Order: sequence, then C-alpha cells, then structure tokens
Amino acid sequence: MTETYRSRLLQREGAVEAGGVDAGVAAHYGAPTREARRLFQGEAIADLSHFDVLEITGADRQSWLNTLSTQQTTALKPGDSSQALLLSVQGRIEHEMKLLIDRERLLLIVEPGRGPALEEFLNSMRFMLRVEVNDLSATHGVLAATRRIPTAGDLVWTDPWPGVAEGGWAYSRADHPGAERPWLLHVVELDQLVEAAGEEQLAGMMSVEALRIAAWEPRFGAEIDEKTIPHELDWLRTSVHLDKGCYKGQETVARVHNIGHPPRRIVFLDLDGSMHTLPSPGAEIKLGERTVGRVTSAALHYEAGPIALGVVKRNVDPGEVLSVVDGDSVYPASQEVIVTPDAGQVAGRFTGFLRTPPAK
Repeated sequence: MTETYRSRLLQREGAVEAGGVDAGVAAHYGAPTREARRLFQGEAIADLSHFDVLEITGADRQSWLNTLSTQQTTALKPGDSSQALLLSVQGRIEHEMKLLIDRERLLLIVEPGRGPALEEFLNSMRFMLRVEVNDLSATHGVLAATRRIPTAGDLVWTDPWPGVAEGGWAYSRADHPGAERPWLLHVVELDQLVEAAGEEQLAGMMSVEALRIAAWEPRFGAEIDEKTIPHELDWLRTSVHLDKGCYKGQETVARVHNIGHPPRRIVFLDLDGSMHTLPSPGAEIKLGERTVGRVTSAALHYEAGPIALGVVKRNVDPGEVLSVVDGDSVYPASQEVIVTPDAGQVAGRFTGFLRTPPAK
C-alpha cells in the first residue's frame, strides 16, 4: 500500500483517520468503545484496506514457500488458512504472513507497508522454480470481522489464533481468552471496497486493537523488534511447524524450544484506569526502579478498561505488580501470564503445554 493511501470508507460519517502504520483508515467513527463491542458481537466490520496483499502463482508455489517459511504449506488445500514466518539465520522474525490458499494461487496478507520488502525477498529466492510473486496492494485490501461479511466475497482468511496448528506448540494456558474472538479477513478489490462494506456498521482500528490485545494476539507491526524470536510471543502455536525442517532459522527455533528458554516473554497488562490516558508504545515497564521491559500495544477495552501487551525479561516474577512509566505518567499494572517463565526446555521432560500430534 502506498504512503498516500486513503480509504474511501473515511468518507463515512464520524470517521477520524488513524496515524502511524494505520494511517489511511479510520481510528474510529466517533464512539471507539461502542464500536469495539459491536465488532466483538459481530454487529460491525473493520476497514483494514491499508494492509498489503501479495499473490504467488506457479506450479511450485506451495512446495517453494514450504522451504522458506516456518510453516508446513505443502498439504494446504484451496480454502485453507494458515500463518507463517520468515526468519533470519539467528531465528529472529523478519516477516509474518497470513496465508490463504486459493485455487491457482497463494494470497499473503501482511502488515501495511511490508509488501514491497517481502516481494523483493521472495523474488530473490525464486531461482529456477515455477513461481511468480506479485504485489496486489495497489488494487486489493482487507475487510475484517468476527464473522463472514456476505457482501465481501469468498476470499476469506480465518485466523488460526489461538488454536494450536499441526506441528505447533503452546506456551500459554489452555483456557485462552483469544478463543472468544474469531477473526476473519476478507480480501477485496479496492475499487469495490464501498460495495463490499455495504450497509454494515463500521469499527475503527482502535476497536481492532482493543480486541486483539484482549485476545493476547501479537502483531508484527507492534510486538516485534530486531531481536524477537517466535517463542517469546507464543507464535509457535500458530506460525511454526516444529516437525518440519529446511528453513532459515530452524536451528534456533529447535534449540530454544528443546534445551533453552526464550530470553523474553509477552505479557498482558491490566492497567490502572484512574489515569484516564494510555501509555505509548515503547513506554518502560518497571519492577521497582529496574526496567524489565517495554509496552508494545495499549488500548481502552469496552469492558476491561485500559489494557496493554508488553515484552518483559523472562525471569520477571509473574506475581509482581509492575509499573508502566511514560514520561511523567506512571501506571500501576498487574500481570497476566501469557508465555510462562519456564517455557521451552521441553526435551526429556513432560510438560502441560498443548501441542498437536506429529504429522504422519
């Protein structure tokens, strides 16, 4: 998507444009908490038309992507949805992709502005294989909802979160709050965006983010930095197939999972609501006077009030009350464990973590 993109749905009454990575679509339409409730209940949809969309065609498309990514893609069938990562040699996350299998192509949904870099990398890895990569972001975008949008067509990616995909492993508890929020992304043509949205009520990105944070789901544009490995964000459950090899970074994935621990862990923070403000991404998370992490996302939830996701050092005691410091503002914050401090080091010991049976 280009930097100057502005959604036609910003013409809806009450629309206030978002900033930063979400510029070009609405932050809200006048009532963000009410919009979030409607979105959660399936009574509204969200405009994510600024997200980038790539297309991979050619006979080798699935086997080729299988050799590059963390996910097993060869057995996926038309209509299937999946999620995959591309890692550095050190196992750090470089790209996150939402995969939708169409009849003669693969569609990749990625964060706003990430399409060109991903297209360049994928084209550099084609060699002599029968694949072609095209960036469709100038002509295609996304509408989101917690159920199918009848007017938005049949290209629908269904979020696997928080399930444990085949070959995956969960570092968080079984009664996951994300199970309460199904999430569907509809790929639509931008010149048909208004028609695809129809007469649906709209919710802005503030609502989308509030529901995502409450579901403990990481976002590439928020929870990722230059050092992030999948284990830290609980992304082994949906984005990594532990029983496949042959991809860059697999040695780190296996080593940390089997004999090590992720150095950091994502955490849910229930913030003190008396401040009537939210901390900014990057605000320090402190235990006493010691900085132990940073806030990555924050939102006002229609029921829970101010909430946030952060990334903290692995050995921070889950029972401690933390504080979030953003300039002169200090927010007391209670932790809810997502990735447990003892996650990893599974070789030779029984764990209570979820995983799927190995592929046959």
